[in-house]
Amino acid sequence: MTATNAKSKIRYAVVGLGWFAQEAALPSFAHAENSELVALVSDDPTKNEELSKKYGIEHTYSYDEYEDCLASGEVDAVYIALPNHLHCDYTVRAANQAIHVLCEKPMAVTEQECEAMIKAANDNNVKLMIAYRLHLEEANLQAVEILRSKQIGEPRIFNSVFTQQVEEGNIRLRDVTGGGTLYDIGIYCINAARYLFQDEPIEVFAVAANNGEQRFSEVEEMASVILRFPNERLATFTCSFGGASVSTYQIVGTQGDLRVEPAYAWQGELKHYLTINGEIQERTFEAHDQLAAEFIYFSNCILEDKDPEPSGTEGLIDVSIIQALYQSIETGKPVQIQTSNRHQRPTSAQTIERPPVDETPDLIHAAAPSGQS
Repeated sequence: MTATNAKSKIRYAVVGLGWFAQEAALPSFAHAENSELVALVSDDPTKNEELSKKYGIEHTYSYDEYEDCLASGEVDAVYIALPNHLHCDYTVRAANQAIHVLCEKPMAVTEQECEAMIKAANDNNVKLMIAYRLHLEEANLQAVEILRSKQIGEPRIFNSVFTQQVEEGNIRLRDVTGGGTLYDIGIYCINAARYLFQDEPIEVFAVAANNGEQRFSEVEEMASVILRFPNERLATFTCSFGGASVSTYQIVGTQGDLRVEPAYAWQGELKHYLTINGEIQERTFEAHDQLAAEFIYFSNCILEDKDPEPSGTEGLIDVSIIQALYQSIETGKPVQIQTSNRHQRPTSAQTIERPPVDETPDLIHAAAPSGQS
């Protein structure tokens, strides 16, 4: 980390140019003052050509040229926005070249892959952060503070619904690439329950349902989950690729409740509905550039030699829970789990606000799902 300490900006390569990278990540570098987009990695020459022109990027690479990108001396960090099953390989290869890694969630498909990613980062003394953008987002972090301050009494129940329509042919519907509702959107509900309860589940149970449509031939249409937390607290949620767009959670305490809606959106306003002793308070949180916040935070961690809060361990815990949930679906039985202890959790001190991206860019050879993620 000798070279980066003297820098004021961390130079990024964006690896994978699907809809989310194009719509959310690439435009956000304009708001990330300590981060610079310097390279693109994709096997689509049209994407590389048109996006490099649009953003003034000099260096583009195919996936076969990934090692050349890592060894070029042009990049300090990679943002990995590839399909889930490729996260481990591309993270380990970057770490082995002493390149820092910001990897999209889910961290990987298996616990073993997550552990390999953590080991590679530790062995090469590089930073590894999993892209939990809501760990930097004001509405969710204020929800954490409301629970911490006991405004609704003792939090007892977490309930969430996160649904969207995903069109046939979308990579999220393929088993081989690590698709499925729990990996893609259920992870938001799992992670929210964990940071709101400030704890880890000890037992999980899940059921899956499928309406028989061809698009759900490889993965479940929807799943419903119960997570048992210490002190007999329960978190429940349903996630679906076959429902209208809904993104909400509610935490019920002994003296009140908090509903956040939309809860998991990456753009637009988020809202709180806080009820204490029958009195409802509404609060609107303005739209912000959540991806810029991620790049700013991760770059600061590199520049200041600090460990990111949404660490590899954070990503590993969610993946281990998801694997236990699929085990429960297969066996029809609850599964007891034991996860790593988290000594660091998101707090309002991590809030980073930047103005939203001005306009939605035209997508090149990519289609957004009809929902959001």
